[in-house]
Amino acid sequence: MKHLLRELPPVHEFQQHPKFRHLSEQYGIPEEEVTGYIKSALHELRNALLEGVNPAGEAGGQYFAEYIWRDIEKRLQCFQQERLRPVINATGTVLHTNLGRARLSAEAIRHMEQVSAGYSNLEYDIESGNRGSRHDILEDLLVKLTGAEAAMVVNNNAAAVFLVLRALAKEKNVIVSRGQLVEIGGSFRVSSIMEESGANLVEVGTTNKTHLYDYQQAVDEETRMVLKVHTSNFKTVGFTESVGTKKLAEWKSRYPDIIFYEDLGSGALYDFKAEGIGDEPIVREVIKDGADLVSFSGDKLLGGPQAGIIAGKRKFIQQLKKHQLARVLRVDKMTFAGLEKTLRAYITGTAAEQLPTVRDIVRSPETIQKQAETLITRMTDELPHLHFELMEDVSQIGGGTMPAVELPTYVVAITLPGLTAQRLADSLRLGNPAIIPRIKGEKVLLDLRTISEDDMQTLYGQMVRLFKKEN
Repeated sequence: MKHLLRELPPVHEFQQHPKFRHLSEQYGIPEEEVTGYIKSALHELRNALLEGVNPAGEAGGQYFAEYIWRDIEKRLQCFQQERLRPVINATGTVLHTNLGRARLSAEAIRHMEQVSAGYSNLEYDIESGNRGSRHDILEDLLVKLTGAEAAMVVNNNAAAVFLVLRALAKEKNVIVSRGQLVEIGGSFRVSSIMEESGANLVEVGTTNKTHLYDYQQAVDEETRMVLKVHTSNFKTVGFTESVGTKKLAEWKSRYPDIIFYEDLGSGALYDFKAEGIGDEPIVREVIKDGADLVSFSGDKLLGGPQAGIIAGKRKFIQQLKKHQLARVLRVDKMTFAGLEKTLRAYITGTAAEQLPTVRDIVRSPETIQKQAETLITRMTDELPHLHFELMEDVSQIGGGTMPAVELPTYVVAITLPGLTAQRLADSLRLGNPAIIPRIKGEKVLLDLRTISEDDMQTLYGQMVRLFKKEN
């Protein structure tokens, strides 16, 4: 293959070709950028030839030039493609971390658009005409919903945990049950974040059992905090025991200098237990049971944008607001705007109607079944060579939330003769927009729980584009 190197066209021949200027104009990039792509493609082709491989298929300058032009166009198309793209979540996992977790409500999206399109009173008090604080924007709504004395918002719940430990327990002892030293997605470990914060971890109890006396025996003059971590992403069953919030708070009340902090992880403002779904604690109940501070996520069960919310005693929240890390971990105007409309849905009692996360979790199997039947009818008419089947299955909540909970659902199972389930799923995933299904056995499943009515038309159109046979 080395003798073919002399057949490679020089860069200046590409620059003199009409395609050179055409590509620059078509993709709106400077000519020097196109030259860079040419050099890169030539370099890779040269290396391939040196390794005894000819990706162009044919030898000679003309074939090499055609190969280079095709390669450059592919690179330019890839470069122009938006990095963050909408996808259709057909997995049925409501809080799919890889797919962006919570979908925002239409009201939240509109408010984010309005606020981001111009200036806002992010840190401006309109009534007084003086500088304001972004910490004040949503505090009254959070206080109303949680029953806490005060509250603040940071950029995610991991940041909330770090801030609380760093600001309130640096170089002091923090007592934690061994059964609650969890690791969540992205290798985030409670023990590691405590180490980074400068707090001293004091482990008590065992993996499956922790008693009140374990906490009692661990208290000394260096103890600053008792931390209770909600094990959102796993569930221990069998021979287990843990100390509840109320009991722990009653015991801790004997030590006025010790802070009782509960990290709720997901954090629910909606009572899913009343719907027969899981046993997730409600934030207001945890505050009522005596926790001095709680923290939870904005983009999990709450159904809003990514955020970490800290609520509790005013004296501790004030300390957190004044800490230098509060500026490092603060959120922007769009997050506040989206979170505001999300919180208002709870205040007005419309969360199950307005918030996609809550709505999708509590959706009845019957409504999903009707939606699935409608999709099958439409697709069967247009795509008779595909086989569609209505099946009962279960959905997951996801996001490390209520891992043992399975939500009854209906799915559309798809098979195509001569094509494996993986190849069929790949075709859906690589389309535009991408459709992300799940595979069970040798069938591709579309779980309608996470497919909105707006998604239905897009899904149907994409299926027709991908699989309709030409007459």
